[in-house]
Amino acid sequence: MASGGAFGGARGLQPKPPEKGVFPLDHFGECKAVKEEYMKCLKENKHDSEKCKGVAKKYLECRMSKNLMAQEDLSKLGFKVHDKREDQKAESVRSDGKKPRGGFVAGIPKS
Repeated sequence: MASGGAFGGARGLQPKPPEKGVFPLDHFGECKAVKEEYMKCLKENKHDSEKCKGVAKKYLECRMSKNLMAQEDLSKLGFKVHDKREDQKAESVRSDGKKPRGGFVAGIPKS
């Protein structure tokens, strides 16, 4: 006779939960807008997550602020402490997906 559990597992061994990656689902859509922004960014950039890192950071910050995941230092999640370039990328896309108007023309001083 086999000495395994109901599904072939060894008896007496307790399963260990993963250290990261398990958190409640966003059932009430508290971070849905940021998630949609991230998914749109991925689609527009051919799923190159590096180009959407600023939006990913915003999404994780939203989840942490709404207690949908444990508070974690973003540097432990692969983000630099203060990467202004990533923050600017996240802010450069409005909620409707369009870039804000403005900018400059090379050689013409700003008035």
